[in-house]
Amino acid sequence: MKTVSLKIDDSIFGETEKILINIKTTRNRYINEALDYYNKIQKRKLLEEKLQRESLLVRQESIKILSEFENIDYAD
Repeated sequence: MKTVSLKIDDSIFGETEKILINIKTTRNRYINEALDYYNKIQKRKLLEEKLQRESLLVRQESIKILSEFENIDYAD
């Protein structure tokens, strides 16, 4: 495990301490779980952004190909 020093806003710290008393967990465990949860959210956002960019690229290429098919003369 790594040791990290944090500066936390007083209001966030106070709110966290009240929650910790009610859920009966350690501050360290709580922060680890919070960071793990936040990391998962950020990974999803990054994946979503990547998929949107790639979808746009594929869409543009698909439109180009469809346009080419429309211009093909299918005369027998």
